[in-house]
Amino acid sequence: MPRRLETLLDGLDAFQRRHSTVGVPWAIQKKFSEDRSGDLSALLAYYGFLSFFPLLLVFAAILSFVLQGNPSLEARIISSAEHQFPSLSEYVHVGTTSSNGLALAVGVLFALWGGLAVTYAAQHAMNDVWGVSVLRRPSFVKRIVRGLGLLTLLGGILLATTFLSGLSGAQGPHSGALDALAVVAAFLLNVVLYLLAFQLLTAVHVAWGKLVPGAVVGAALWTALQYLGGYYTRHVVAHATHLYGSFAIVIGMLAWIYLGARVTIYSAQLNVVLTWQLWPRSLRGTELTAADLTAQQWQVDKVDRRAAAWKEGPTRRGEEAARGAVAAEGNVSQP
Repeated sequence: MPRRLETLLDGLDAFQRRHSTVGVPWAIQKKFSEDRSGDLSALLAYYGFLSFFPLLLVFAAILSFVLQGNPSLEARIISSAEHQFPSLSEYVHVGTTSSNGLALAVGVLFALWGGLAVTYAAQHAMNDVWGVSVLRRPSFVKRIVRGLGLLTLLGGILLATTFLSGLSGAQGPHSGALDALAVVAAFLLNVVLYLLAFQLLTAVHVAWGKLVPGAVVGAALWTALQYLGGYYTRHVVAHATHLYGSFAIVIGMLAWIYLGARVTIYSAQLNVVLTWQLWPRSLRGTELTAADLTAQQWQVDKVDRRAAAWKEGPTRRGEEAARGAVAAEGNVSQP
């Protein structure tokens, strides 16, 4: 490596070690890479994309059934959903105009399958982020029950933020104030959404205060991403031809869900880095800091705990093995 480049990197390394505004984001990125969180984000995006359209059809069918006597309210809610999510108009209207019992049943089955897969992948991601032992993670049955509860609770809050985001397009003399109020309300609901998600998706209890930084950052980024989806719909898909519009729908949805997954995991990593004080980290991998050594030891302990759990096997995984794994894992606040 050229001497000038080494000098530049050394200067950048010294700067980020002194300033948390740079050092913390770098520490988050390093832990994100060490936990292979990019793979977890892709898995979340895959299952999220598979479950999104069945959930959308179920939502539209239920909406059409419940609001049969109030078409104006139905149209407003659909408009709110279209404003937030990219390119949903055709699919929503199909669900509201041609839904029947069989279609709804099939949609519910596919939606539950995809939704439970999303919650399982999200639980796996959060447990990996916090380094939760395999022995402390929920069993198959508990995971399903937990997933159904998460779908109901978090899905309801997400629908509420969908409606609030759609209100920002209202016209009238007070439209500016209404827009600002809708953005603030959507942001606050997203904070609640992230707080509940971080707590309920993790198999061990984490103090609520330790989840606040990631919830605030995640809610801010997710709110911006919601409005970015509306902008993409209005300025890209709306002006595309039918063929290219279909490609825009698929590409836009995949990118949008993937970005949402990465935002969520990055926000969770922020909580872990601040809780365990895993910064500053070395920029070049030389002259390791105390945080580097702690993070490396944490990775080794996580692999050892996983290997020990597999070695014990389901028939020998008794109380003694569980106590040993918990003792090796320690408290979530101290890796």
